[in-house]
Amino acid sequence: MRNALLIADLSLREAVRKRLMSVLLVLSALFVGFFLFGIFKLDSELDARAVNAGLESRSTTGAANLPVMWATALGMYLVFFLGVMMSVLSTVGSVSADIENGVMQSVIARPVSRAQLVLGRWLGFAAVNMSYMALLSAALLGGIWVITGYLPPAPLPAVALIILAVMLLTALTVLGSTLFTTLANGIGVFVLYSLGFMGGILSFIGTLSDNQTLTTLGRVANVVMPTNSLWLGASYHLQSPLMLEVGRVSRGANPLFGTEPASTGLIVWAALLSVLAVAGGMWRLSRRDL
Repeated sequence: MRNALLIADLSLREAVRKRLMSVLLVLSALFVGFFLFGIFKLDSELDARAVNAGLESRSTTGAANLPVMWATALGMYLVFFLGVMMSVLSTVGSVSADIENGVMQSVIARPVSRAQLVLGRWLGFAAVNMSYMALLSAALLGGIWVITGYLPPAPLPAVALIILAVMLLTALTVLGSTLFTTLANGIGVFVLYSLGFMGGILSFIGTLSDNQTLTTLGRVANVVMPTNSLWLGASYHLQSPLMLEVGRVSRGANPLFGTEPASTGLIVWAALLSVLAVAGGMWRLSRRDL
């Protein structure tokens, strides 16, 4: 385990050396600043409308604040999507790039097993990606709260589910890095993510049209790749009771947001799938001919 932690530390140092962290911080600051400026203008416009209507104040949880509520939920969806991109792009060559560049032979010549190398790679990049998600979520939600006074009902469970999805994608990307070339791995993981997203769309269409076949296909896709289901579960915690009621009345007419919390079985399966992916990567590299 000590060697795995050493590899994790080296992965963190590599992320810093390649300026991954600095680029992330700068671009993320621009994203958050741009989004919060839009929230500020929106909130100012809503306040002006309330004054023109003869109201002294505007409730942060009432219908008059729905635009801010929807903007907050959409902003967190963008955070989730950035996490997806980050987890894949930062990890896509975690093992395969070292093999392709000939670096792997010098690494495994030292007293570090191949399994420890995979575990350490996952721990290091998972720490980077999960920390990034936590900081970005806190910056966005905290900025919205400072500007508007609105905070989603349960932000912590929502962020935890998003981080779990990112951890799963990081694990799957590390597994793919032991199986395929860097390019093939990146394409494959994005296809898997698209499978989960397609499952959400199929479930949405099946619910609206009362088509049990489409609904079942969507559920199967979401079980195979549960990242979209984790986001839908996170979005439940980001919505006010009024937003949830609107979603239920419209029978889930918005495929980006869920009206039910994530089940315990889904959470356990996503965590187990992450462990299985890392274990599979450790087993595969241990037996791979370099």
